[in-house]
Parts: sequence; structure tokens; C-alpha cells
Amino acid sequence: MRYGVMLDTSGSIDEVIKETRWAAQGGLSSVWSPQIFGYDALTLLAVVGREVDGIELGTAVVPTYPRHPIVLAGQALTTQAASGGRLALGIGLSHRIVIESMFGHSFDKPARHMREYLSVLLPLLQGQAVSFQGETLKGTTMGPLDVKAKPPPVLLAALAPVMLRLAGSVADGTVTWMTGPSTIGEHIVPSIARAAKEAGRPEPRVVAGLPVCVTADADAARERAATTFAIYGQLPSYRAMLDREGAEGPADVAIVGDQDAVASGLTALFDAGATEVVAAPYGSDEERKRTADLLTSLAGR
Repeated sequence: MRYGVMLDTSGSIDEVIKETRWAAQGGLSSVWSPQIFGYDALTLLAVVGREVDGIELGTAVVPTYPRHPIVLAGQALTTQAASGGRLALGIGLSHRIVIESMFGHSFDKPARHMREYLSVLLPLLQGQAVSFQGETLKGTTMGPLDVKAKPPPVLLAALAPVMLRLAGSVADGTVTWMTGPSTIGEHIVPSIARAAKEAGRPEPRVVAGLPVCVTADADAARERAATTFAIYGQLPSYRAMLDREGAEGPADVAIVGDQDAVASGLTALFDAGATEVVAAPYGSDEERKRTADLLTSLAGR
């Protein structure tokens, strides 16, 4: 069982390095950096990777629209080179409210955009030149990118059927968020596994991320989850997964309770077919510490 942790990127880079070092020394398999409104995830992981050995470094996830695939390929390979080949490149569409309102891009035909994006990104990561003209983007290089690094695995933030087919048939798997065990077992895993099998590709990775809190007051922890993660109950892609799960909101899929209850909740994700579980600890300092201690204990088993 592979356990990872979502990094707390609200503090200094030194604090992120410290957390990563704790995760590596504690036997966790991976750390994951979000890409929202703070540090650039790939730049951060390049720095972290120079400071801490022995743990995978993932992005969860880099939005595609603001970065041309040639640019992202160069940045990802640079991070891969800097970290000694430990990058897992998680990418995603983000959301209409972000892409259109913040960046000014059209969010029309998102699945076509991702398919065309991968048509440029993947060959470049694999050391090939590209010459591509699509409906939503184009990209041409004069040769392969001159970065000496092996291709990182590419994981798509895939929830809808078309994106899951892409994640299984073209990419190396998916990284999910706010998606409960029933939905992973009944929707995510069967869809992506079928796509990979039909394409003759290896079994895909399914990296499942959820908020986690080891606490003596589960009710209070769920109330905090409802407030802290409220936006995810409103974004259409996550809302659809919560509806599939029969969850009113993020509080209903957050894994909370004492050590036994949280361990059971994490195990349920593996039982549903997740290949890796990424915990996003939240709560008080004491609750975060308890959560961290449980993760290292489970990883050690």
C-alpha cells in the first residue's frame, strides 16, 4: 500500500522542505504539491527534490490551459532532472470559473483540448520532436527538447468518462480529489482500467486524495471540512462525484475519526482499487500531528 501526503504550501519553502523530509523519513511513498494560487508546483518540487532524497514528488495538479504544452514539457523535464527522476506529473483542466474568469481562455471543448494537449506534451516528454496542428492548439519544435531526463509518468485529473478514457488509454493514470470509495470502485477504476486494457497499456495508477483528520471530535472535524473545503461542493466536476457518492458535501467524504476509523477509511480506498492514497491533513496542530503519526505508522506496515 502506497501512502502519500498533500503538502502544506501555505508556509515558507523551508517549511515545505521540512515536511517533505519528514514524509521521506517516515516511509511515505510520495508528497504532492497543489497548483492553485501560491507557489509554482514544479519549481517548488525542483527545489525540494534537490534537498530531500528518496520520495516521489507529484503535482496535483498543474492546469493545462495557462501553460503551452511545449513550455510545460520543458519545465517538467527540468524538474525531473533536478530531482533525479522522481517527478509524477499530474495535470488537469481546472474549472471553467478559473480558466475563463482568471486566465481569459475559452473552456469550450475541454476534452478535445486535453486530447490535443497530450498530443504535444507526451512526445516531448519522451524525447521526440513535435509538429501538431489541432483545433484548440498547435505546437511545433525544431527537434527534441534538450533536457537530459527520463519521461515522468503523466496522471490526468480525470473524473468524467471521456477524461478517464484518455487517462487510461494515453496517460499513466489518474489523480482524484473529493472522490469517495464507492465512486472510485464503481466508476473511476473500472472505466480507466478498461481503457488501459483496450489500448494495450499497463495497469493505470489511481491516486486518490481526500481530506484526513485524526481527531477525538469527529463531528467538529466534519464541520471544519464543510467550511474549509466548501468550494469543492460547488465546482461541477467535483459536485458530480459527490452526487455519485451520495454525499451532501466535502464533509461526507473527508476521512475523520480516531486512529482506527481513519485507518479503516484509508483502507476502503485501497479496497476500491486505488493504487495510492494521498492524505490532505487538516484540523488543529494536534490533529495534524496525530494524522501524520498515523500515516507514518501505516506506511511502516
